[in-house]
Order: sequence, then C-alpha cells, then structure tokens
Amino acid sequence: MKKFSIIAAAVSAVLIAVFTFGLFGCQSSPDTSVVPLGDVEVKEYEGEDLSSVNDFRENSIKGPQYVDIEEYQLQITGLVQNPMSYTYDEVIDGFTNYEKAVILHCVEGWSVRILWEGMQVRDILAEAGPLDEAKVVIFHAYDGYTTSLPIEYIMDNPIIMAYKMNDITMPPERGYPFALVAESKWGYKWIKWITQIELSDDIDYKGFWELRGFSNSGNITEGFFD
Repeated sequence: MKKFSIIAAAVSAVLIAVFTFGLFGCQSSPDTSVVPLGDVEVKEYEGEDLSSVNDFRENSIKGPQYVDIEEYQLQITGLVQNPMSYTYDEVIDGFTNYEKAVILHCVEGWSVRILWEGMQVRDILAEAGPLDEAKVVIFHAYDGYTTSLPIEYIMDNPIIMAYKMNDITMPPERGYPFALVAESKWGYKWIKWITQIELSDDIDYKGFWELRGFSNSGNITEGFFD
C-alpha cells in the first residue's frame, strides 16, 4: 500500500509539472513570422483624390506585355559617350527616386490622376553622357512601340520614368517594369514597358502613332493630329 502511494504521488507531481510549464510558456512558441498581404493602393495624395490603377482603358498596340524581370535590361544607346545597360534593380537603386501626382490625358477622351514614383530620365541619361549632337530622345518598348521627345524636354524638366503607381509596384498592364510620365503630353507619349532609351540627331523621327498622323510634339495644349 505504501509503495502504491509513493507511485501515485510521483505521477501527480509529473502531471502538475507538465500543467504548470504549459501554463507559463514552456510549450512551443507560436509562429510570429510576418506574412505579406500584398501592396495596398493609396486613394489620395496631399488631400486630393487619386484615380485607381484600374481606371485605365486598354489601348496598347499588342495588348499587355509581361516582361521577364530576371532577363530585363534597360539599354541607353545612340549618341552618348558611354552606352549603358541596367537591370531593373540597378535602375531603382542606382538613382534618386521621386514621386509626383500627374494627370494622364488620353486622346480617346478619358484621363486619370495617379501618384507616380520613379527616377528622373535626365539623371539616367547624364550617367551615359549625351553628346552635343543629340537632339532627340527615342523611347523603345518591349512590344515594338516607339515614341520620341526633344532632348530639351527631357533634360530641362523633372520627367519621371515610373515603376510605382499609387504606392504599389506598377502592374504589367500599366507598363511594368517602367513607363514614362510624359507630363504636359498626350497619352500616346506615355510609353510603357520601356526597354531602351536612344539618343539621336534625327529631329524628324516619328514613332508608332506619329507615323499614323498624330502630332510629333504631343502637347496637350494643342490638337493631337498634325
């Protein structure tokens, strides 16, 4: 009987210990790692409402492009002292980032006000060293689309090549990895899926829509047909 009492007491002690340790944190710790829930689009900036990234109409020449970012290179070519090639991360990390809210006006009659974030094109070109004879900046897209702008417009203004919209990474449908925020220009100058920036002396160069009768200047203060 005495032996049974000793065994019973020992079992009770073990159970109490297990229960006590369980209550006071000696059990396995819960998983406290952070699970990302995705970017959240901002809806206003400096007290003014923003459009949504979904408010655009699809009007690209070949539909949305899906660029393999692991293979992506941004080429700076043409009339420059040092032709350059950058990965996606090198562009974002290698230049100062800026943000501004700018309205895109489409010739189809709709417009959107978006908070854009990206790098100034003139900063990127400055590293390549534009030659004196360069007069035009030609932008090339992944889908073959092109458009051009005078070099003075690019170098004298804080024109952004954006990679974010409304504080989220630019969706493929809107131009990922990079799209031009060509403020004061009609929407067809806002080239998406930029793969190459070429400096040229061809002041008569015409891009995709310009060859089809659209204004080469693209100024929103003027008509969009030549």
